[in-house]
Amino acid sequence: MVHFVIEPRQAVLLVVDMQRCFVGDSPIAAPDAQPVARRLNALVRVCRSAAMPVIWTRHVVRPDGSNAGLLARMVPLVSDGIIDADSPSAALHEVMEISENDIVIDKPHFGGFVGTDLETILRSRGANTIILGGINTNMCVDTTAREAAAREFQVIFLSDGTANFDLPDGGLGPASAEDLQRTACAVMAFGFAEVLTVAEAIERIEGATQGAGARTTGSSFV
Repeated sequence: MVHFVIEPRQAVLLVVDMQRCFVGDSPIAAPDAQPVARRLNALVRVCRSAAMPVIWTRHVVRPDGSNAGLLARMVPLVSDGIIDADSPSAALHEVMEISENDIVIDKPHFGGFVGTDLETILRSRGANTIILGGINTNMCVDTTAREAAAREFQVIFLSDGTANFDLPDGGLGPASAEDLQRTACAVMAFGFAEVLTVAEAIERIEGATQGAGARTTGSSFV
């Protein structure tokens, strides 16, 4: 199992699609969204203390449907406007602790890289590590992790900083949120990311920050 070193100066926190429709009262809201939101907010505070950038994404499409493409055909709620860019249901949920200094990226696809300037933002900051959480684990978060790994970013995938909703029978039987979560994390750990809990990620960031402070203090005596 891989172990990535988190260097706060080269890492970012990327929080995927913590929108009202995925966190709150909606047919596609994850049942565990509120506990996940609380954990992510705790991580956000730690990352800010370590001077790590915090980036949020929203999965949105144009209100006229011109860039919804196949997604609108696959998911009827999309054609009904649930993630229209100007819809209240597509807004980032008010429970999330978003700062004016954070970066918010609108993405038209499941992944965070295609059709956005996310990679440019990361490269310009010299980032090599992405700590990744949000909703939905096995769709938008998973896809973003795969895209990041393909671009040679180290990915820290948060096992309890992500959540799913149940999927209906698509021909092979329904899939529970619990099974989807376990499978997605197992796949990530096998080939795309290091899988950590939020508490483990916080411990590693704080350890790196304290270590950097000790090195700085020590150098002043040279």
